[in-house]
Amino acid sequence: MFPEIQRTLVTRQQIAERIKSLALEIARDLEADLEKDGHTALDEDRVVIIPVMTGAMIFVADLIRELPMKLSLGLVAVSSYPGASVRSKGALLASEMPKNLAGKHIIVLDDILDSGQTLAMVKKLILEQGPASLRLGVMLDKQTNRAVDIEVDYVGFEIPDEFVVGYGLDYDGYYRNHPEIAVLDASALPAR
Repeated sequence: MFPEIQRTLVTRQQIAERIKSLALEIARDLEADLEKDGHTALDEDRVVIIPVMTGAMIFVADLIRELPMKLSLGLVAVSSYPGASVRSKGALLASEMPKNLAGKHIIVLDDILDSGQTLAMVKKLILEQGPASLRLGVMLDKQTNRAVDIEVDYVGFEIPDEFVVGYGLDYDGYYRNHPEIAVLDASALPAR
């Protein structure tokens, strides 16, 4: 089905197991934040999950089904790998930021932490709105030199500095539907 896949880095089973444990971590932290505010997860609409589109859509869809609390979604689109790029070209906001985040508990979720530019930009724009709390999470943390130093609160998996696809990550708009995190064969990528 995907002859260009060279090898799998993270299997379906590993992803499913990690999603469940990430959801437990996130739920625990959010419940503590809400309790500090004098609220509970069931009676407040103060939790907002912000996926960075399009790469985080599958990750977030699976993760939020495991979160046992009332929450809303606020989408943001950021472009950093246009077309057939295999290295970040810098973060460009491709949609408006969600509004009305003041006083809310925000979790931003992205597919991969690579250069750090996307999360740094989104974090800055959210902090300008005055949220009660802001945490960042990624499915994958690529072990590479970052253009921007940024800390994340939740990491699904650490991966080597390789270009990966699958589970929402793409190359030139393709492979998002591959169910695992995989490395493409070099013949499928442009010469570097």
